[in-house]
This record gives sequence, C-alpha cells and structure tokens, in this order.
Amino acid sequence: MRGFDFDLEDVPDGKTRVNMFLDNKIVHYFKMRAGGRGYQTLINETLADHIRREELESLLRRVIREEMHG
Repeated sequence: MRGFDFDLEDVPDGKTRVNMFLDNKIVHYFKMRAGGRGYQTLINETLADHIRREELESLLRRVIREEMHG
C-alpha cells in the first residue's frame, strides 16, 4: 500500500484471528514450504518480512533524496 504511512508502534503485540479466502495454489505453496512448522506461521512471517522491506525501502529512498538535494 504505497502512499500510506502506517504507525505500527502503537499496535499491541499478540495475534488476531482472521478468516480469509486464499487461492488454493497459495495455500498449497505455503504448506509445502512450511515443512514441520505451521503454514500459517510461514504466511505471517512472509507478510512481516514484506512490511520490513517496505519500511527499509522507504527509509533508503528518503535518505537518498535528502543526500541528493541537501
């Protein structure tokens, strides 16, 4: 979701139960990759990694812009 600035600092730790529909191929992929651990854990880790990369990318872009113009 580019263009949105999410403040994750105020979100309490823990988990929230959600019900969602995923493509069968997506579920199969994560089940195959998960091995002995839960596939839902792997989906959660993948989403968390994506958020961290987005935050890093945003930070790097800001620093580069500031260096180029400052």
